[in-house]
Amino acid sequence: MTRIDGDAIDRALRAAVDTSRPWQEPDGEDFFAALPEVKGALTSIAQHVMTVSSTQWWTQDRQVEQWALDWRPAHDPAPLPRDPVRALSAWASDTRAEEVRAEKERPRNPRASWSGTWWSFPQGTLQTIGRVPLGLNLIEDSVGEEHATVIPVRGAGRTYEIRTGEDWVSLCRDHPLEVTASRRHDWFRCTGHDGKWIIPDWEKVAQRWDAVHLTALAYLTGANRALQVDADAYTVLAGWNPDTTMWLTDVAREWEGPRQHWQRSTYQEAWTNTLDDPISHP
Repeated sequence: MTRIDGDAIDRALRAAVDTSRPWQEPDGEDFFAALPEVKGALTSIAQHVMTVSSTQWWTQDRQVEQWALDWRPAHDPAPLPRDPVRALSAWASDTRAEEVRAEKERPRNPRASWSGTWWSFPQGTLQTIGRVPLGLNLIEDSVGEEHATVIPVRGAGRTYEIRTGEDWVSLCRDHPLEVTASRRHDWFRCTGHDGKWIIPDWEKVAQRWDAVHLTALAYLTGANRALQVDADAYTVLAGWNPDTTMWLTDVAREWEGPRQHWQRSTYQEAWTNTLDDPISHP
């Protein structure tokens, strides 16, 4: 078998993340890749990919060195998000209110042309990545951002590691919040499953954990699939990027060292650090 180099693997990972759309039906490539014959033919390649040195970080837990991303140029700086208690409280209130409205107003037919909230994590909390510049390209359904301010961050505390889909399921099972009415149509299109949908109650998760980290391998094996929580409930890991840490309590701070300012090339193939020697990565 032809050996696959690290750059080719990174490009494939970037493409997989960029084309992930948890609110719509699988496309032709998705159906083709799911065929038993195709999956069987790709097994040896997948086994090889998991042995090369450039993919060993796919299984790593949250690293000490983290980076927050601000998708704005250097002349438009912004502080890091703070007050996660307020952010999670607002998220919980909005999520429950949306569920009540959706139950009353939205059709129960999962095939109805309707879309709403489809992600499974709270907005407004601090999120960080573990690798720069690679992480700048691992953004679900990116809109072609051309500028990024990269902020060094350090945080301590209890981190829940999502290493497999079952780890995500366990988090949902331990702290369930039903979102069937608000996710029904998007997640049916994505997974083909119609039933009861669950996500974590992030306010309750924050009472036990300071952060939740999604490994790259868990993303690749678990995202955008209907994962069974119990006899009648399922969940979807949707909207997260690989190797992303979500901070649920106020334990993370901007760290020593300058903010970095990166700019995407004209052909959108590489990012360059505009303050240091040019560094690019596919």
